[in-house]
Amino acid sequence: MSASKPNWWKASTCYQIWPASYKDSNGDGIGDIVGIISTIPYLKDLGIETIWLSPMYDSPQKDMGYDISNYQDVYPPYGTLADMDRLIKECHDLDMKLVLDLVINHTSDQHAWFLESRRNKTNQYADWYMWRDPKIIQGERHPPNNWASIFGGSAWEYCRERDQYYLHLFVKEQPDLNWENEETRRGIYESAMKFWLDKGIDGFRVDTANLYSKDTSYPDAPILVPGEPYQPAFKYFTNGPRMHEWLQEQRGILDKYGDVFMVGELPDTKADEVLRYISAKSREYSCVFDFDVVMLGQNKEGGSKKHHTHKHTLPHFKEAIRKVQGLLHGTDAWTTVFLENHDQGRSLSRFATDKAIHRDQAAKMLAVLMCCLTGTLFLYQGQEIGMYNHPEYWGIEDLRDIDSLNAYNDVMHRHKGDPLWLKKAMRGLQLVGRDNGRLPVQWDNSANAGFTSGKPWIRVHDDYEHVNVAAQQADPGSPLNFWKKIIRLRKKYADLMIFGKDFQVWDKFDQDVFTFTKVHPDGHERILVFLNFSDEDQPLHYPTGLESVQKELLVCNFEEPGKYLTPWEARVYLIREGVVNGG
Repeated sequence: MSASKPNWWKASTCYQIWPASYKDSNGDGIGDIVGIISTIPYLKDLGIETIWLSPMYDSPQKDMGYDISNYQDVYPPYGTLADMDRLIKECHDLDMKLVLDLVINHTSDQHAWFLESRRNKTNQYADWYMWRDPKIIQGERHPPNNWASIFGGSAWEYCRERDQYYLHLFVKEQPDLNWENEETRRGIYESAMKFWLDKGIDGFRVDTANLYSKDTSYPDAPILVPGEPYQPAFKYFTNGPRMHEWLQEQRGILDKYGDVFMVGELPDTKADEVLRYISAKSREYSCVFDFDVVMLGQNKEGGSKKHHTHKHTLPHFKEAIRKVQGLLHGTDAWTTVFLENHDQGRSLSRFATDKAIHRDQAAKMLAVLMCCLTGTLFLYQGQEIGMYNHPEYWGIEDLRDIDSLNAYNDVMHRHKGDPLWLKKAMRGLQLVGRDNGRLPVQWDNSANAGFTSGKPWIRVHDDYEHVNVAAQQADPGSPLNFWKKIIRLRKKYADLMIFGKDFQVWDKFDQDVFTFTKVHPDGHERILVFLNFSDEDQPLHYPTGLESVQKELLVCNFEEPGKYLTPWEARVYLIREGVVNGG
């Protein structure tokens, strides 16, 4: 079936590459661009059409490249500008697209703009960042307000040269840019966007895509976490008053380059506000990553308290997916489909099971779920082979993520090294810590999983001899080969799987099975999807009127489907007649 594709990116299958952990070509233990280039045929064979490359810009690496010191150069261990030119060409030669990360809420404190800005209050870049005078209380200097950084501690850092504080919503080495200043915005557009668009890239994944506009009266945040000196202040810097104005301005730059794909990271945003960003008429973002699914089980109000994770239920999971699919109902919007990225734990461990007995089946079940949802599909590196979270017995010395280390050290400090508290902290990091998604890709069963011939910058998962690309390429029944099959099926039935409408959940409160339907845009076909999220056989909950109609089995991750769903089984039926109206 041919899909109506007004924009190339709507039906594209995308793959996120985290460069440090993907493929090392020179044995220094760090992934690089030449390593990426060597795997492009592998990605093409998988069915990938667009690569999203996480930050490869020059950076002191305080936050794994999200602290950029030069937008127009490459972090030397990753390669050179010439390597990037070659990567762009190699992608385009295979009819693939390349999307880069756009990190323009903040820079590194080593960026030339900030080094000049901090010198005094009168230089050319003095107003390019968010500077405020101290608050003096009883003769003591304090930050301008009580806002907490997203990574913990105060969101303000004192600068002696100016006798002022600068705002940093993340680590102190990531000062926030002042978007209120028109000169700053022009500098961003030239350096971070036009430079790379002129080189031929096809779009951007936009980091912190709703944080540029702050409440510039900088009020104190209400007390949400009693006893803490600094409080979550998302209401004062998320979806601010000028966000849409600036995105309209930005689109004026992008329009000169054709159909540029802009997928925004949009945390902590209600559905009606999300629609303002992704309406086709508004032309701000092409689509966004809504985080309700991947934030399940985490406490958003408490900053980086990762030890406060809790078990979510399948009904919570269904509702989060329903919210995202519901954005398309009766609107001109578009959305994304994803369960993993560089900031999350692995989906097998978080939403299914990583027990060896059921792991492959569960990986295939999640593949079916993703490929049957409407929107632009995103896989994260290693997801196609079912990589899962690091073992519980790893220690803090095995982790590298600054957010995780801050969270652990916060517990260490508050509870004076109490071993039970530290065990609780490590359990939280094992579930949702960002390093889970940053372990090296497992290419084969040789030393260091074939990622590097040197010493890897972060520990390789202990199970790489069993879970790796080479072994799965040789196994027709592997998750990798199943992903290839289901991506092809998604393309074949694009009108139903990619562009289908009227998503409806039929077992909203069932704790074990997820049953949903979607309808062809023309209304003459429907898919019926059954997903077993448990270790036991489960009955099928047929939607009203669909049990006895004629059905064609499109895909199943079990050899011979029977009366019941086996553990972690997925089935997709095509219904051409007897279709009932969707809700």
